[in-house]
Amino acid sequence: MSLKVAVLACVAVVALCDKAPVYAPPPPAYAPAPYHAPEPAYHAPEPAYHAPEPAYHAPKHYEPEHPDVPAKYNYNYGVSDEYSGANFGHSESRDGYKTEGSYTVDLPDGRKQIVKYVDNGDGLVAEVTYEGEAQYPEYKPEYKPAYKPAPPAYAPPPPTYA
Repeated sequence: MSLKVAVLACVAVVALCDKAPVYAPPPPAYAPAPYHAPEPAYHAPEPAYHAPEPAYHAPKHYEPEHPDVPAKYNYNYGVSDEYSGANFGHSESRDGYKTEGSYTVDLPDGRKQIVKYVDNGDGLVAEVTYEGEAQYPEYKPEYKPAYKPAPPAYAPPPPTYA
């Protein structure tokens, strides 16, 4: 009989709990006001300087000062460095549409390459010549260690005699 009373009490509690309202916090009575940064108490002064006006006035349509004068120049240079073995040079002259020049360079195989070129305004014509004969010596590698081997880190103690 007491089992029946206990089961009946449990069923009653479950029935009452099922209908009980779920606790939820009430909505806030107010919303926080959005943050507005205060206006600064100072105002930066206007700059005391003004950019100067340009000393020149470019024309609306730029025309070169000497459009009908053909190009005319001469230049040359050379480099000879015994330490690195670099040996080369270049020279060129131009008068209007005619350009002439040459350059030389020492090649790694022992020859000297000479290039002479001419351009009369209708295309470049180059003449390439070589001085000397190509040398390809037989490669003989030599082993030279870059370091000495380290001594052993552990040496056994000398034997003791009794």
